[in-house]
Amino acid sequence: MNLSDLSASVLRISDIYAREHGIDRDKAASGDWALLKVQEELGELVAEHLRTTGRARGAADAEKLGDEAADVLGMLLIYCRAANIDIEAAMQRKWLHWLEAR
Repeated sequence: MNLSDLSASVLRISDIYAREHGIDRDKAASGDWALLKVQEELGELVAEHLRTTGRARGAADAEKLGDEAADVLGMLLIYCRAANIDIEAAMQRKWLHWLEAR
């Protein structure tokens, strides 16, 4: 699966989730719902990382760590769509150009 396909699937799932849970993402304050969700999910990833590295209470769970990373990526893709960011072009411009120079 490529990034474009992944993004399309994540957006479809987000639409289903919002509809089923009555979330009006368009009415969120300042239109920043997706970015705030990225931050929320990143916090959950950090918490799980701390458990995994023995710096927080609770049992470490490698699968949950992966799930939280997936949540961060999913919400980032949703944010990119909401903010009209072409993440593939941005990755090419910011990161992948280094491979072309080598």
